[in-house]
Amino acid sequence: MILGIDTSTSAIGVGLGRDGETLASAQRIDARGHSEHLAPLIVELLRDNGLVPRDLDAIAVGNGPGPFTGLRVGLVTAVTMGHTLGIPVHGVCSLDVLAVQAGRPEGELLVATDARRKEVYWARYAVGAGSVARLVGPAVDRPADLPEEVRALPTVGRGPVLFPDLFRDGDQAVLDVDAGVLVEVVARRLAAGEAMPVEALYLRRPDALTTAERAAR
Repeated sequence: MILGIDTSTSAIGVGLGRDGETLASAQRIDARGHSEHLAPLIVELLRDNGLVPRDLDAIAVGNGPGPFTGLRVGLVTAVTMGHTLGIPVHGVCSLDVLAVQAGRPEGELLVATDARRKEVYWARYAVGAGSVARLVGPAVDRPADLPEEVRALPTVGRGPVLFPDLFRDGDQAVLDVDAGVLVEVVARRLAAGEAMPVEALYLRRPDALTTAERAAR
């Protein structure tokens, strides 16, 4: 049994999966409430499915990119649970999960999520028969700075919601990471023997700096 956790977007998501299939998932939308919602969501998801933490074999977590505070909540929770339970923790780029969620036919796809400061986190993908491969990214930029041919691609994530004039082919059915799909992605990569380290993709410095860090800028 794998528990999935993602806090890289405006959603706090958790999911459960076994043998590469999603069993259940839950989500709360609160761009600044990750620390308040995550633990109760995990408890509720396990309870509703007749499970306790000791039933878990592994944890999957979204590496981001995402805003510093929210992303850190998910990563710290996943690593702490893994250490406490003595089970492995696997990290995946959250934009990869959104690309899989899109379920697009063959071609290219753009994922663009809210990075705040009028910017987006983005990555470009090639979608083939049963495969999704990242071509460029992840990166953080102002949407207008992306090449026009990139912004013209079919796009998932909250980028098109925030900047509809710049991303004209947005799919509003896929806005935030589904932690159930995250579990499926991890299961497939485990079966392929891929290493999936937990590596926070902040892509830029946090808004909150120590006195020493501010002095060094």
